[in-house]
Order: sequence, then structure tokens, then C-alpha cells
Amino acid sequence: MNQTETGSEFAGKRVIVTGGSTGIGAAIVRAFHDAGAVVRILDLDTDGAGVLAEELGETVTVGKIDVRDRSSVEAAMAAAIAELGGLDVLCANAGVSTMRAACDLTDEDWDFNMDVNARGVFLTNQAACRHFLDTGHAGCIVNTASLAAKVGAPLLAHYSASKFAVLGWTQGVAREMAPHGIRINAVCPGFVRTGMQDREVEWEASLRGMTPDEVRQDYVNQTPLGRIETPEDVAGVVVFLASDAARFMTGQGINVTGGVYMG
Repeated sequence: MNQTETGSEFAGKRVIVTGGSTGIGAAIVRAFHDAGAVVRILDLDTDGAGVLAEELGETVTVGKIDVRDRSSVEAAMAAAIAELGGLDVLCANAGVSTMRAACDLTDEDWDFNMDVNARGVFLTNQAACRHFLDTGHAGCIVNTASLAAKVGAPLLAHYSASKFAVLGWTQGVAREMAPHGIRINAVCPGFVRTGMQDREVEWEASLRGMTPDEVRQDYVNQTPLGRIETPEDVAGVVVFLASDAARFMTGQGINVTGGVYMG
């Protein structure tokens, strides 16, 4: 969606994007900015987020957050809401991955993925929902899940578990918030070309005895639409889910996979 298509709806809308400095998060920030929204990026990488904010202009600002830590989340969300003068949309996008065979996983692998991907969504969603309830404002939330939240991924079992948790949370809290007009949905991207994917391709190539190019070609072969997904492919769906066009959608995990998964 571009500003011409959605500007009247999103002009002046207040949006928070976690993990918005790079990859899918940066594309979400750009998409909402282009649609006329005022955006607050919350990220551990404030330097990277600052570069993006400087590029996009004064309607995009930056705050620091560690989504694993309740005190950090509550302080960052409160400061962001104060800076924005309220909140209309939260995009809980911050996420991480590591790759390892299930029997070789360490406690650190498990905790890192669960703490960022699942706990981070829980804490940021909770802060946003409390604000919406306290103010009587029917805002909305879009969480970033994954194809791995629909189909367990080999070498990513712990990551899949964390993303399945995101979908379970999204559905449960959506039911609780629906009577208040608050909508919560999730997007489930597939093989998206990001810095995270670049790292995963190297890991997977090593673990599977392949070259990185062969791994990427395998991703393309699994994708009926025949190419690697871009962050912009995901961002457009996020903006849609936050729009009035999706006003009767809540508790959904929307596949944005190029057809890799169609369930």
C-alpha cells in the first residue's frame, strides 16, 4: 500500500514497531511512514534505527528496548506512547533465530529464542493492551510469527516452538480483547531475504553439507511463486491488517509465504 491508497486512514496514526532497525521491521516502518503514520522504532540497535529514522524524517523516532525484560518494555512503551501522544498500532516484530539439530540444542539456544520471540511479544502486547483498555481506545496489534509457526522446521525446532507460542498467544488474547474492539493478528512470513536469513543460510549450509547458494535455491524450489520473499512483501500485509479493510479480522495468523504453506 502506498500513501495515496491509505494516507487518509493512516495520516497522523501513532505506530510502534519493535525490532524496526533492519529487515522486516525496517520495511514495516517504511510502509507506515509512507502511509502517513507517525512511527516510533523500539530496538536494542538504536544506532541502526537512528540511521533509518534520520533517512525518513521527523515523523520517525527511536527508543531503546530489550523485549526480554519487563522493566525495559514497560519503560520503553510508556515513553513511546508519551512521545507519540497515544497509540493506535503496535507491531511486535522483534525476533531472533539460531539453528542447530534438536539433540544438540543448548539451554541458551532455547532461552534466547523463547525470551525474544515469545516473551517479547507477550510483554509488548500486554503493555499495549493495558494502554488500550485504560484509555478506551480500540487500537490494534500485529505480531510477527513465521512459516515455522505453522509447520515445525528441522534445525529450527526451538525457533518453531517460540513462533507457535506467538500464534497461541495471538489467538488467546484476541478473544479476550475482542469485546473491547481491540484487534490482534499475526503475520507468518516464509523465506524472507534479510540479515537473519543470511546467517541462517550459512548455518544450514554447514549443517546440511550444502553451499549457501544451494540452500537458497532450495527455498525457491519450495516456493510456488518462484522467488525469495522480500521484507516489503510482509510489510504490505502488516499495514493491511492494521487498516480498516481488516476491521473484521482478529486472532488470525496470515500466511505470507509465496505458497510454501497454504493451510
